[in-house]
This record gives sequence, C-alpha cells and structure tokens, in this order.
Amino acid sequence: MTSPAASAYDVVVIGGGAAGLSGALALGRARRRVLVLDDGTPRNAPADGVHTLLGHEGVAPLALLATGREEVARYGVETVSAAVAGAERTPEGFRVVLADGTSVGARRLLVTTGLTDVLPDVPGLADRWGREVLHCPYCHGWEVRDLPLGVLGTGPLSFHQALMWRQWSDDLTLFLHAMPELTDEQAEQLDARGVTVVRERVARLAVADDRLTGVALADGRVVPVEALAVTPLFTARTGFLDGLGLVPVERERGGQVVGTVLPVDETGATPVPGVWAAGNVTNPSAQVVGAADAGVRAGAAINADLTAEETAAAVAARRAAREWDERYAQSERVWSGEPNTELVRHVTALPPGRALDLGCGEGGDAVWLASRGWRVTAVDVSRVALGRAARHAADAGVADRIDWQRHDLATSFPAGSHDLVSAQFLYSLTDMPRERILRSAAAAVAPGGVLLIEGHAGLPHWEDADAHGDIHLPTPDEVVASLRLPAGEWEVLVSEEHERTQLAPDGTPAVRTDNTVMLRRLPR
Repeated sequence: MTSPAASAYDVVVIGGGAAGLSGALALGRARRRVLVLDDGTPRNAPADGVHTLLGHEGVAPLALLATGREEVARYGVETVSAAVAGAERTPEGFRVVLADGTSVGARRLLVTTGLTDVLPDVPGLADRWGREVLHCPYCHGWEVRDLPLGVLGTGPLSFHQALMWRQWSDDLTLFLHAMPELTDEQAEQLDARGVTVVRERVARLAVADDRLTGVALADGRVVPVEALAVTPLFTARTGFLDGLGLVPVERERGGQVVGTVLPVDETGATPVPGVWAAGNVTNPSAQVVGAADAGVRAGAAINADLTAEETAAAVAARRAAREWDERYAQSERVWSGEPNTELVRHVTALPPGRALDLGCGEGGDAVWLASRGWRVTAVDVSRVALGRAARHAADAGVADRIDWQRHDLATSFPAGSHDLVSAQFLYSLTDMPRERILRSAAAAVAPGGVLLIEGHAGLPHWEDADAHGDIHLPTPDEVVASLRLPAGEWEVLVSEEHERTQLAPDGTPAVRTDNTVMLRRLPR
C-alpha cells in the first residue's frame, strides 16, 4: 500500500460485501477513483447459498463476492485484502490506517463492514452457526422445510420468531430458555398453531455424525430437532471509527435490544460529515438485496456530495484566476524578472533534468532553469502571467525548453514526475490548500529528485497582520511535518530560516525573514 500523499482516492469503501461492492460499482461507473478494503471475513460465509436474490438464487456467498469484485474492476475500482485499524480526519478528507501500519487517503468514506453475531452462551451453538443453527427464515427456511425445528428463546421477540418459523414446518418447538414466561394470549396462539413449548432451560446441543440431532435440556432430556433458529445480538463492526467520534447506537425491536447500528439518514449519511454507511452495519435485518440497494444509494449520494464540492472549488478557481489576471494586467511587470535567490543558491550545483515550477508567475525561475539546460514544466493560474512568461522565454531563446501550463493547483495538478519540483512563495490572493498542494508536489518528485520549498516566516512590517485574519506562516519543521513523507524514503537537505533585504513600498530597504525546505527523494 502506498502513502496517502501518493494515493488519494475519491472514496475508500471499508468492507467488501454486497453493500460495499454495490456502492463501489455505482461510484466506479460515475468515474470516481475508488478503493475497496476488505478483511475477507464475510458474515454469510458459512451459509450454503444466498437466497431471495433474483437472478442469483442459491449462489454461494463467496462466488457472488468474487463476481462482484470482477465487475467493479471493469470500472477501475481497486480491491485490496486488508483489515482497517483506524481512521482520522485530515485537511483533504480522511486517512485510513490499515492493520499493517500503512495508510491511504480518501475524500469520503463508505463504511459497509456489517455486523458480528453474538450468540447465546449455549455449548455447541457457535459450532453449528450458519449450518443447522439459523436466524432468517427467508434466507434458510426453504432448505429446512418439514424438518423438526426448534426456536431458542432469548427474549420477547422469540415468541414472534416461533410463529414465523411455523410457516416452514408443522413440527416446531419453542424452547423458552432465557425469554420471559408466556402470557395467556401468547400460549393460546402457540397452542393453536401446534407449536410445542419447552420451559426447561437448554443445556447444550446434541450432535451426531457432524449433524444437529437435538437440544439437550438441563434435566437430561433431549428434544429431537434438525435445525434451530436463534436471534443473536447484532453488533456493528465499527471499532476502527472511534477516532472520528462515530459510535454505534442501540437498536430495539418489540422492547428488546437486538444489537447496535450506525445511525444514518435515508441516503446513508452518518452524523460525521464525509462518512456514509450501508448494509447490515446500519440495518441488521437487511438481506443481500437490501444491502446492495443501500450501497448503491449511498454511492450515488457520495457522488452528488463530491460533485457539489467540486463545483464550489471550480467557481473559487475561476474567481482566483480572474483576480490574478487583473493584478498582472495592472502593470507591464509585477516581479523583477530575475530568478529567486534561494532557487539559484540551491539548484546551481544540481545536474539539469526535468523541472516543475509551481506558481511560475512571469517566468523568471522557469527561464533561468531552462537557460541552464533544464526541461521545465511551468504552471500558473493566470493566463496573463503565462502569456507574459512565454514572451520572456522567447526573448531569452529558451522557449523550446519550457512547457507552459495553466492550472489552479487547488483543483488540478500537472502530470509526470520530475527531478526538481520548485514551489517558490506559493501563496494566493484567495484561500488555497497549500499543504495539500505541497504533498502533491512531493509525490511528483522522481526517485533521486529534489523538492525545494521557499516561504515567508512572517509578515513584513508594513503589512497589517489583522488584515490577514488567521493566516499561519509555518516554520520549516512544520512544512516538513505537513508533507507526511513516508519514513525511509526521503532525506532533509535544508530546513532553515534566513533573512533577506527587500524594498518596502516607500522604497526604503527592509529586512524580512523567509524559510527554505529542501528534500531529496532517495533512489530506489
């Protein structure tokens, strides 16, 4: 698994069952970049087949999931066998930590981890779960029709469960075990339906030749049954979400707590913004077809949410470009035309290769690099600045060595890897996700290449700090930490503050402090 900086998905789906794969299918068809993480422990794995799923009646659970993985792969969805240990919020969305310590980034999460069936503490019960010990009559009733059946009482709902299972067999026994004593009305209904009631507490299950043969009671009697229905406690599998403050709530039915679920709205959205959930983790009674439907609906809702975010970002990008164009149009030249001093200082000794200049402005740095033999991709948001920079390059005779590209780095990033990525005073007139952009810059550095970041350590004395609101100018160490570089893959060459002289608006020289960070990606 790669690092978050190199692997940011639109959506990470946690859980690869029917809900998760269906959600991934909807998102993949919407051209989203999707990763499905699955720990390989589907709840229905012990079952002989999936039922009441039109077109797939009786299909083996694992075969259905294998087909699903093949289908989502056709739309670019990646599926990885991995357990998730935790999740935390980041400026870009979320960081999902895997059990092996690696992590991956996501803009949105879809949780489809299902639930754990907590069974009553009856010896032999867990060993037969999913075989002759059953829960859902619609899933398994047909396969045990007309056999001697039992219902293990665990609470008030077991009465209703007995009436339901009577549809599949006229030889049915309700073992009261841990449930309350029947009311007169309940006893009458069961008697009318021919359901035998056993009040003696259950001691264990009787098994012969690897088949359930009966229920052994505390008094030593054995009541013959060939299948036993039980209502487990359905516990949502969500421990890894604790870091997001997303915790399950109790679900009651008929006055009995039947388990825990993640609270969601009709689209699958949880109370934590950016996190959706679907399937049995939100609805214990959902069968495969219902879980799949919930997954599709959640996937569509996530796509709509991402679309709204992208539209807002596009509008902001257009406004930012307009503001920069207006600024550059106010004068024939905004910057000096000379390369940044720290770029010259740190790059002069490097052998020329491929360079990426982020926020190139009027092209001073790009032209200098090209004149020293570099092949340069120079990026800016302003068409006015790029046009001016291209003319500068032509005048300098290096136009053929520079590829000028227009990008708002908050919404798009140039492709390719580079031997040098330079971000000199990368700031904006509007809000800009500088940390995220710099992480993308690090990801664009080729093995053996260099990332050079230059920034301000503080505002000059002639600027009003109050006018800049809560702006934070990070220290070099904070810049390095914000890149979240994988351990053992980078070395820090420079991390320092330094002073330089700059002319104030009134023309007088003034000293201000900047900082430089230079890192090298280690060769593979």
